[in-house]
Amino acid sequence: MTEPWEDLLPGTRRALLHRVAVAQAEARVPSVAAAVAREGRTVWTGARGCGDGHAPDTATQYRIGSITKTFTAVLVLRLRDEGLIDLADPLEKHLPGTGVGEVTVAQLLGHSAGLAAETPAPWWERTPAALRPELVDVLGERPVLHPTGRRHHYSNPGFTLLGSLIEAVRGASWEEVLRREVLEPLSLDRTTVRPVAPAAEGWAVHPWADALLPEPVEDLGLMAPAGQLWSTATDLCRFAGFLVEGDEKVLSAASVAELRTPAAAPEAGQWDGFYGFGTQVIRQGGRTLVGHTGSLPGFVAGLWVSLEDGVAAAVLANATSGLAAGSVAAELIGIVADAEPRIPEPWKPLPEVDQELLALTGPWYWGTQPLGLRLTADGGLELRPLRGGGRGSVFAPAADGGWTGLDGYYAGETLRVVRRPDGSVSHLDLGSFVFTRGPYAPDDAVPGGVDEAGWRGLGG
Repeated sequence: MTEPWEDLLPGTRRALLHRVAVAQAEARVPSVAAAVAREGRTVWTGARGCGDGHAPDTATQYRIGSITKTFTAVLVLRLRDEGLIDLADPLEKHLPGTGVGEVTVAQLLGHSAGLAAETPAPWWERTPAALRPELVDVLGERPVLHPTGRRHHYSNPGFTLLGSLIEAVRGASWEEVLRREVLEPLSLDRTTVRPVAPAAEGWAVHPWADALLPEPVEDLGLMAPAGQLWSTATDLCRFAGFLVEGDEKVLSAASVAELRTPAAAPEAGQWDGFYGFGTQVIRQGGRTLVGHTGSLPGFVAGLWVSLEDGVAAAVLANATSGLAAGSVAAELIGIVADAEPRIPEPWKPLPEVDQELLALTGPWYWGTQPLGLRLTADGGLELRPLRGGGRGSVFAPAADGGWTGLDGYYAGETLRVVRRPDGSVSHLDLGSFVFTRGPYAPDDAVPGGVDEAGWRGLGG
């Protein structure tokens, strides 16, 4: 049974349909299918246009192009979590003989390995995979264009290497591993390596006339891990829920968070965001969106989720160009989030309180800057500046009795409570920074000491 607020309001539903209808008409694409999910549940689907003689629906597959890379990245992190690889491993350790074995798994995942963006000619998306039977055919004679690890440079061949890495470690094809380890556990029944009817046909639309030309549908072979998949808007929204919460059958929430964590800065002026491990992280409409866009001849796709709003959207179309599917998906999220803001969970008091921790809460000073320390609902600590900008983090308990920073400047740093010989609290130590209960009190353990004359006026 759903709560009354879980279903979208009629005005919101109409606004979503209007946006998709305008996108299909103005971009001149044969058909568009879209879906929106809120808090992990699909709450709206819509489609416009005509495909193969009838309007598309939630079961109609489209090719999703580079959104495939996110699925491949999930498989790589599964290998890491099982201890079969390390993200810092050079490729050569698991896949020898490529000629680019010095690049690391992490660099391939984040497109910072310096590899070329595309394969050697002919254009791999419109030609048979038989033209590239080996990795050397994918990489070419000059596979590395930039210093390894120095910059973000998007590379389709890089994800071919990751697919081959998966096959080498698992001893099975990328397709088989993907189906067994991701698609089936997440019940993504309409996400497949090859189209399964009903599936939209890919078209090119004439730029100066309302005329169509069919695009070839090539099996990508070795390049499949970079862009092979077909899916539906509803399947992608279900996958977006996984990118938020994780699923222990596939990947933990902590490992999924790594997918979303920026791995390399983008090239200057290219796009307002970062790239994680197989995911794009962008800022649009005042929101941080995580997901990916994709395209192959005849198809464009976009999938985003706003973690803050709990809203995801997928947009699929069967035209080579014309529709910015990612932008439309972002706008669908904005329509829902602006019209129907997320309802927060009810505040609840802690079930129990650690009195020693409670005594630590309240104001602390880093020099003269006041910060507040509070207990969080999940049993952690949060340290934030009380006014103005500044450094702050959330901390989780560590095995040694300290606290480990989870975000911001202090991510990975250790917060410790330092006590006097009598057991009373002297100060907090955070990565060598000292936080005291008052600003520079004479008996505080402040590095460098405190002037014995204490605070004074300008003329004192």
